[in-house]
Amino acid sequence: MSHNRRSFLRQSTLAAAGLLIADPLVAARLNSSPAPANGPDGFRFRQIHLDYHTSELIQDIATQFDPDEFVQTLKKASVNSVTCFGRCHHGMIYHDTKKFAERRHPYLKRNLLKEQIEACHKQNIRVPVYVTVQWDHFTAQQHPEWLMRDEEGKPFSFQKSTFDAGFYDHLDIATPYRDFLKSYLADLFEQVPVDGLFLDIHHVYPNAHPVVLEGMKKAGIDAAKAANRHAYYGRIMQEYKADIAQFVRQLDPKAGLFFNGGHVGPGIRSSVNTYSHLELESLPSGGWGYLHFPLTARYARNLDKAVMGMTGKFHTSWGDFHSLKNPAALELECFTMLALNAKCSVGDQLHPRGRLDAATYDLIGGVYAQVDQKEPWCEGAVARTDIGVFSTEEFTTGAEARTPDMMLGAVRMLQEGRHQFDIIDSQSELSGYRVLILPDAIPVSDSLRNKLSAFVAKGGALLVSYQSGLNPDKTGERRTFNLPELGLACVGDAAYSPDFLALNGQEIGRGLPATELVMYLRGLEVKPTGATVLAQTNVPYFNRTWEHFNSHKHTPSAGRVGYPAVTQQGRVIYFAHPVFTQYARNAPRWCRQLVLNALDRLLPDPLLQTPGAPSTLVATLNEQPRQQRQVVHLLNYVPERRGSEFDTVEDVPLLTNTRLSVRLATKPRQVLLVPEGVPLKFTYTSGRVETTIPAIRGHQMVALVGY
Repeated sequence: MSHNRRSFLRQSTLAAAGLLIADPLVAARLNSSPAPANGPDGFRFRQIHLDYHTSELIQDIATQFDPDEFVQTLKKASVNSVTCFGRCHHGMIYHDTKKFAERRHPYLKRNLLKEQIEACHKQNIRVPVYVTVQWDHFTAQQHPEWLMRDEEGKPFSFQKSTFDAGFYDHLDIATPYRDFLKSYLADLFEQVPVDGLFLDIHHVYPNAHPVVLEGMKKAGIDAAKAANRHAYYGRIMQEYKADIAQFVRQLDPKAGLFFNGGHVGPGIRSSVNTYSHLELESLPSGGWGYLHFPLTARYARNLDKAVMGMTGKFHTSWGDFHSLKNPAALELECFTMLALNAKCSVGDQLHPRGRLDAATYDLIGGVYAQVDQKEPWCEGAVARTDIGVFSTEEFTTGAEARTPDMMLGAVRMLQEGRHQFDIIDSQSELSGYRVLILPDAIPVSDSLRNKLSAFVAKGGALLVSYQSGLNPDKTGERRTFNLPELGLACVGDAAYSPDFLALNGQEIGRGLPATELVMYLRGLEVKPTGATVLAQTNVPYFNRTWEHFNSHKHTPSAGRVGYPAVTQQGRVIYFAHPVFTQYARNAPRWCRQLVLNALDRLLPDPLLQTPGAPSTLVATLNEQPRQQRQVVHLLNYVPERRGSEFDTVEDVPLLTNTRLSVRLATKPRQVLLVPEGVPLKFTYTSGRVETTIPAIRGHQMVALVGY
């Protein structure tokens, strides 16, 4: 783009920044200015997200910043992209500004952001710019009328009292705050080169700000119901993203753009066209845990956007100064990103004085040097999968919907079984899967029923559990299954809980003792209308109450048959208990074994198998179509709960002589350990490649070349 053209667009946008915000319900922008499908120009594998939330009270800000030392530290650590700060949660600006001098950090004596960008660009390091959105302490203090409100009319905040430390009041994008944000962005693009924007903190809550309540009143929506306020603010957020995306595209059509909310799931689908790419914030030690990233990445990678994972170098979470993550933990987190078709981003926080910590970049560099070597076998890779797992997030609201136990249980079970799977929603294309799983709480509307029925009619299989398959109104007499393929009628909640799975040598119980096994969570009582019972439930003498109880925990089985536990009709298997939720909570091995046995019945020839490998081994299968090769990622790290708050990884066990079997339509020319380039002996029989991996310490890739 010519300088004159860029200047014209920026001047036009500056003028537009003074306009009043649009009606939040105007949807015309939602399909306008779609972002590039494959991510921003120069999207890189090895990024740093360099936090710089710095109090206005700190006086020696950036006094030790040296642009040459800064960029050489990054280069030495194999970093090729770094997100630097324009405006932080304190509300401070870190670059020269024509319009907002009062917000520029009061002790900043240099044009810090511009110097960072110029130094990095000289070394071909990309620099997206961080801008805070809903958390901004300065703005919250100056404009309390722009804050989101709770049902009592008080500012919505994560702080419990006025005297709690933090900047967690939530600014409301439905107020004139949006005008300020757009004006600031226009000024930012005038001041510095902007490779992309990381716009942070986008939360949807049941906002009761007067502007929102007035809009709901005009729309005829009952604002007294929190669910209505939550849904309405979700629509406002969609319109806001479309508005900002259109605005940024006018500033620079090539700039990357990401709206961060700490999670990516089905709720993003309605606005995903406004993003240039997706960054999945997921610090395992920061509250996300080790299952959050696999859950989100397995969904996000199917949205036709470039995906980047984001962890942190911190021992705990953001703002943990002078701490270092265990090297093995950082390896696991970055290599899992590669295995799940994502690029890598590691979070750090720059000290107020502006000097990068050498030990931090020794840590990151040790991992990123390995990522650099592995990139050729990750570039352009797409996942090969057998199974689609429906996300319950689509059917629930609130922050707790992001990582419900049933989804975490499903991810853990399938990873431990080495199955190849995606997380999907009701709008996903189903034709590429052989099995669909509906875990515990997937209601089935008429449209979804038709989609699932067509899938089964074409030879697909379903694994359904607990309340999945019920009609969306799951109460009263209308609590019925809306999925004829189940061959079941719903009687109601099981009369007894806990009850007991009666395994008397049935095939569904293969690998488990022929005994009774407790099912801790209450299931449903179902009646077959065509399905075959694979396993029955035995019931206890009585439920445990204050009037009748036995021993410490629950009453044992009376040996009396109650109702079906597992059924099958054709290519559809149903579990009456919430087996996925149960596995997430206390991991009964029998729950996992039952599910894996059911999958063996529905999917006897899975894409990938590792006979005899421990459950700690995670395996993924990707394809690089352009290079005509398939790449298996094998990860054997063991997160441990060494403290009471979160898991971490320190020691990396050695796994030897691991058998690998991959379904492949034609015989490959070579099977190689990569990036080492070591050839492996292999056989090809009945459409499967069989080989043995001599040693796996942490992460090993295997390439099947020239199929």
